[in-house]
Amino acid sequence: MQQPWKIRLHLAEREEKTIFLKLANQIIQEILSGRLRQGTRLQGSRTLADELGINRKTVQSVYEDLEAQGWLISKPRQGTFVSEHLPDLKLESTPVLMTSAQTSHDLSSSQEVIKNDGIPDTRLIPYELFSRAYRHALIKVTRQQIMGYGDPQGCLELRQALLNMLSMERFIQTTLRHICVVRGSQMGIFLAARVLAKQQPHRQIIVVEQWSYPPAVETFLSNHFQIIQVRLDQHGLNTDHLVEILENYTVAAVYTTPHHQYPTTISMSMDRRLKLLELSKTYDFYIIEDDYDHEFHYDSRPIPPLISLPYADKVIHIGSLSKVFAPSLRVGYVVADLDIIQAMKQDILLIDKQGNAITELAIAELMQQGEIKRHTRKMRKIYQSRRDFAVITFQQVFKDDVEIATPAGGMALWVKFKRPYRIEFAEALKQLHIDSEYEFGSLLQNTSESFYIRFGFAALSEVEITNNVMLLYQLLLER
Repeated sequence: MQQPWKIRLHLAEREEKTIFLKLANQIIQEILSGRLRQGTRLQGSRTLADELGINRKTVQSVYEDLEAQGWLISKPRQGTFVSEHLPDLKLESTPVLMTSAQTSHDLSSSQEVIKNDGIPDTRLIPYELFSRAYRHALIKVTRQQIMGYGDPQGCLELRQALLNMLSMERFIQTTLRHICVVRGSQMGIFLAARVLAKQQPHRQIIVVEQWSYPPAVETFLSNHFQIIQVRLDQHGLNTDHLVEILENYTVAAVYTTPHHQYPTTISMSMDRRLKLLELSKTYDFYIIEDDYDHEFHYDSRPIPPLISLPYADKVIHIGSLSKVFAPSLRVGYVVADLDIIQAMKQDILLIDKQGNAITELAIAELMQQGEIKRHTRKMRKIYQSRRDFAVITFQQVFKDDVEIATPAGGMALWVKFKRPYRIEFAEALKQLHIDSEYEFGSLLQNTSESFYIRFGFAALSEVEITNNVMLLYQLLLER
């Protein structure tokens, strides 16, 4: 193993405004120049921090971000190394802090913008663990000759692992019979809508929050439901307004994202949660609880899901592991009463008879060995740091022109711009892959004096967050 190269850096001579950017850019330039060769082991974060006279956490953050970008690789119990498989070795690929003197054209051409409104950073997936788990799963299904049609409710091993997780982490007391594995939360939403449409043909209305998740709304419409919107405020779904709706309409279900409301990121207060459950019992409607990123709550212990609280008999709880790793993983689950689960199984036989035994067994192994919990804990720390950095960056760049209520969790910010919205902003936002509107409301909640956008931070390194915010500033406020 090579001895660490004694990095002699003069960060004060660099033009970047933050120590983080100075160090990150300097390391990349040393790699590009050949002074730091592929496979070279770097000093530990404490050693390098002492040598440079900076905070150790800054060094750790730089190492983590450069690992995410592919420049470095971390090896357990060995240290941090320059990767053997580097990104495109061109000087212009070096991430630098963009300045307001650059034009929006320059920024657009030099900075690739990741399309997201709150997705995980797939660069941080523990691929070696995944590879091992998939290899074990493939051996198991081959030796045990279970490559045929699987259980439409999901393999027993994964449901058992989910049962343990839901009990220990989510306060949900349920049984294996009440859990159904699905290909992501969207499939769970579709199955819930389809089952409710068949079981309650006389109830043709689903209530959604004033601003809601567009694919869910489209799913309800495709199953011939009518949509009514309930107002939102700083405490989440407005139950007083919901009462007005319930007194005038026969409702099949209320669809809600209570933990981190989509798109506003608000967490529904406990009194609202209890009131919603009470109304469900009184007016006999289902609650479709979309708990899409429960794992990522930063400031305190997560509020228990609706299904774990009293009067939760008619809650259809939908969760996903896609936010832990990557959307393409397509592993989700539904927890509901037996009538709902049995009906879902029948529909699954029509659309997904084969199932995905290999993926389910691999995920079950990772859950049983505690790897998913360890990865989640690591990601929670990184995403919280990125959330805080994104909030500070917006405030530093936009100053009094923005207002952000720091979300308690999730992967995105709900950013208020305190100036009138102009129609030409829509085209500008497309350059950042921020959708400007959708069917029932808008990612841009417009008033005469302000507008909002949803800004995903989890999939972006601190360098990328800085570049995106600077580009947003130039596209919106320098016009």
